[in-house]
Amino acid sequence: MVSGSDCHGTPITLKAEADGVAPQEVIRRYHESFLKTFQTLGITFDLFTQTYTANHYAATTDFFVRLLDRGYIYKERMTGSYSESLGRFLPDRFVEGVCPNCGFTSARGDQCDSCGKLHEPYELVNPRSKLDGAPVTFRETEHYFLDLAKIEPELKRWLSDSDHSYWRRNALVFTENWLREGLHGRAITRDLEWGVPVPVESENFKDKRIYVWFDAVIGYLSASIEWANRVKSPESWRDWWEDPAARAYYFIGKDNIPFHSIIWPAMLIGYGGRTLPYDIPANEFLNLEGEKMSTSRNWALWAHDIEQRYAPDELRYYLAANAPESRDSNWSWKDFIRRNNDELVATWGNLANRVLSIAYREFKSVPRPLQLIESDLELISAGKAAFDAIGSHLDAVRLKTALQETLALAQRANRYISEQEPWKLLKIDRTRAEAVLYTGLQIVDYLKTLFSPFLPFSSQVLHETLGFSGTLAPQPIVDSAVDLNGQNRNLLTGNYENDARWVPGELPAGQPLREPQPLFTKLDQSVADAEIRRLGETPLRQR
Repeated sequence: MVSGSDCHGTPITLKAEADGVAPQEVIRRYHESFLKTFQTLGITFDLFTQTYTANHYAATTDFFVRLLDRGYIYKERMTGSYSESLGRFLPDRFVEGVCPNCGFTSARGDQCDSCGKLHEPYELVNPRSKLDGAPVTFRETEHYFLDLAKIEPELKRWLSDSDHSYWRRNALVFTENWLREGLHGRAITRDLEWGVPVPVESENFKDKRIYVWFDAVIGYLSASIEWANRVKSPESWRDWWEDPAARAYYFIGKDNIPFHSIIWPAMLIGYGGRTLPYDIPANEFLNLEGEKMSTSRNWALWAHDIEQRYAPDELRYYLAANAPESRDSNWSWKDFIRRNNDELVATWGNLANRVLSIAYREFKSVPRPLQLIESDLELISAGKAAFDAIGSHLDAVRLKTALQETLALAQRANRYISEQEPWKLLKIDRTRAEAVLYTGLQIVDYLKTLFSPFLPFSSQVLHETLGFSGTLAPQPIVDSAVDLNGQNRNLLTGNYENDARWVPGELPAGQPLREPQPLFTKLDQSVADAEIRRLGETPLRQR
């Protein structure tokens, strides 16, 4: 699992100019911020690096040169967007205007977010700069282009010959729409001063750079190469990039679908001998309190803000349960509280706490059942079967469904405990009480693993409370060394030794338990009102 900070393009240079610092300082600041959030929220990568490294520059240069040598890159003059007020060429996404296809008034220079149609900036009606609102003019400039039309036949063969029916509908629709219109050459260099140098001997290109969208997707490959070097197995990246049996998944937002279903595969086909995407699980948009998020007016969720007020598993749970997998979804603070209180606290937390509390108080260890009856065995059997069922949902990137089925097992176990009433059985039939508590603990042990992809922190606590040692859910660490370019530290996954595999292990009878503590905290309804009042205020990161 690799990714990294995208370090190039005009936005970074503009931010650097505004702050009076070098682009490298902007990169360092934000990269460190990302690492902090990933650590706080338990978001793990085998490597989270960045594209401002010698390793990435080498991989990008190699990709460009190979595509050029194989005839998939050509040179042509084009019309570039130019800001007279700023005295510079603008990237497409810093140009805004009226979509020539649907009339959307805030279409970007390269694509309309409303209808999804691609266009050139000069095709917009009333094009203007997003930086200062001034009109945009257009000048002729020379650049290198990726010859998508030349690669299109082989790309179509790959899409038609391979079964992609498991792709999410948005990925299929976006891809079909692009191909229906036919592919055209796409510029891969820009009039910029910041980025990967264009590896050609030409005075015309010494002040131009590789276009950020081209080098950014190569970051998947360069990060894999860097990872292999870090684990001292320099050739092991090839297992993922040269083996036809390898499955490559790309987790993205829907606005990035064409880059991963068409452009990146086309680049890989042109390069040759590289694994093409297996799946592109693209999410729809997450709105906030019924409105589209806007960082400019602080209608947004700032990670460094909310992670100070809530436990990471609370945030992770709501994001997973409310993920926009098939359609846009909405972050509602009232719904956040409802799910936290009703599902995390009252369902899963209540099950784990009451079973563990009684077992610890009465036995201090996992009870030894003399006999399990049909109701006990049925629940344990359901818990075992859940691993295959929920695992298949995870494999197919149906994460919401996987979480829903895990919660359903917790609900079933809660009903079992309520019906069996072990607190009463302890007074009249201690032997039966031991069997019920053992069954309940076994299901809690299953659930701690089933919940661990979503709730790693509380699952690790349960792992230890149930008497196990070692790491159930490995957490990210920041390496102590700087990266390959002497700049920023990177994120790695630590604690690889793992006691729990994705199998339903048997909870050892007699294993000592640790004293249980509540896993989750009930939130008052006033929390929602406070969060809604904060919207529109100056965000913490700007204070």
